[in-house]
Amino acid sequence: MRDVAIIGVGRTPVGEHWDKSLRMLASEAILAAQDNAGLENVDALYVGNAYGASYSSQQQLGSLLADYVGLSGVEAFTVEAGDASGAAALRAGYLAVASGDVETALVVGVEKSTDTVGSARITARNVSLDADFESAQGATLTALAAMLMRRYLHEYNLKLDVFEGFSINAHANGGRNEFAMYRNSIKPGRFVTAPMVAEPVNLFDMAPDADGAAAVILTSAERAEDMVPHPIRIAGSAVATDTLALHDRADMLFLRAAHLSAHKAYARAGIRSSDVHLFELHDSFTVISALTLEATGFAERGEGWKMAQAGLIGLNGKLPISTFGGLKARGNPAGATGVYQAVEATLQLRGAAGANQVDGARIALIQNLGGLGSTAIAHVLQVQ
Repeated sequence: MRDVAIIGVGRTPVGEHWDKSLRMLASEAILAAQDNAGLENVDALYVGNAYGASYSSQQQLGSLLADYVGLSGVEAFTVEAGDASGAAALRAGYLAVASGDVETALVVGVEKSTDTVGSARITARNVSLDADFESAQGATLTALAAMLMRRYLHEYNLKLDVFEGFSINAHANGGRNEFAMYRNSIKPGRFVTAPMVAEPVNLFDMAPDADGAAAVILTSAERAEDMVPHPIRIAGSAVATDTLALHDRADMLFLRAAHLSAHKAYARAGIRSSDVHLFELHDSFTVISALTLEATGFAERGEGWKMAQAGLIGLNGKLPISTFGGLKARGNPAGATGVYQAVEATLQLRGAAGANQVDGARIALIQNLGGLGSTAIAHVLQVQ
């Protein structure tokens, strides 16, 4: 298999884009990536989207977007893995280029959550849960995250405020990111006073649904060197799964899929977790941040929260995470989130992250989760 590199990136601001359709958002990101790579044509288009059918009453996004951006005729289709759809599309593009069957692939993640409002949005999102044993019983992703968080607090005899460092960090970084949905800061002590959504999950604890699109362009690492000044190599790529339903897991407090995908990606990249300079993780809820750090080899079980409390996750910390605000402050455009992670990590490794720059970053881990870790897709990005 060939080595694969990212040669172009593009993204839209994350937020509530009432005046733009799903195809318009996607086209903005695609055109920005093409401009960034100095490239007009590609051989294939892979679309990451989770809820186009339920949010926007739209499928067949491969054909729709290829036609809309002037790429009609190319190989194009949609990849779905819940909130991990963006990373799944990146994985599809990576494999296509690595195989040699595709020379240049464009990967775009897009979501338009404001096409559906109120309780209808929750219903639309519930298609990612177990229809027979979770959503049919009234469960929602937030309610299940609350159960997981309560179990974590009970198991390790903790109080809610131990998680506040994750939100404080995300908002501090999001405040520097002009593409972030929320650029406000969170002061110490305010986390536990936020309104409850599903106890103990509160408003400052969870990532907001949002509209947005992000895109990357891939080609072989060999070709990339002659095409752009700073190609970023995808050194490792891996996918793993766990049970869809939370109650079916042997150990709720161990994100098995996150562990497997990260360690497979490390092995393929020839690195260890200690070699990673920054980590764009899936901080949909603060408890997921803690559990992810534990599963991926950065913290012992029950101690992921300590990294945030000790200030180790900031831009100048031992392991910077959510460096552009993460899902919590940048916003979570579901099927686009995994591609936003790839764009943000690429900017870091290029030294083009501006006020969000992690000094000396040369290796980044990105991991996108579907649900509460039912699907986990990890990529290791490295300066070529």
